[in-house]
Amino acid sequence: MFIELLYNYCKSAMNIFKFYGSLVRRYPTLVQSLQAGSLMAVGDITSQVCIERRSGHQFEWARPARFFVLGTCIVGPTLKVWYGYLDRWFGAQGRRGAFKKVLVDQALFAPTFTVVFLTSLGVLQRKSFGQIKEQIKRDYVDIVLAGYMVWPAVQVVNFSYVPLHLQVLVVQTFALFWNTYLAWKTNRELEASPDLDKR
Repeated sequence: MFIELLYNYCKSAMNIFKFYGSLVRRYPTLVQSLQAGSLMAVGDITSQVCIERRSGHQFEWARPARFFVLGTCIVGPTLKVWYGYLDRWFGAQGRRGAFKKVLVDQALFAPTFTVVFLTSLGVLQRKSFGQIKEQIKRDYVDIVLAGYMVWPAVQVVNFSYVPLHLQVLVVQTFALFWNTYLAWKTNRELEASPDLDKR
């Protein structure tokens, strides 16, 4: 009985994975964008429920909605294009190519995209230019340094063993934890400053 249930479960999981594989090959940008948006929204929900301990009336539905839009419209498409470039520049196979990809990814893309992410999130939060600038000043270094402790190891595995069409999925699945951190980090209240809006 147990073996039969396990077999049926594994068979269903394989069918879902095959279906996902066919979808991502047919509509790569759309699927990878929607999965990035969905997983970023889940990261914000996790932050609100598990870290910030917000109850029903305190829960801010606008936050996961913003993260969904950010992931779907900016993060997912950008990662798909970026990984495609890395694949063309350094090849799809081999450890040496993977290490080159990680080096370029972490040295160029990560610091630059963190600014894009914080700016885009600030715009979606309807912050003024001065508030966005202050948030970048406050959070940028912390986020980049925290990323350097996590992402190089993830990306070595991702670029070494995962096919190109699944790399965004792997990153965004692991990024559930990262998105939870980003949601907490970027949604703390800015300290009140009388000159903030004048900058």
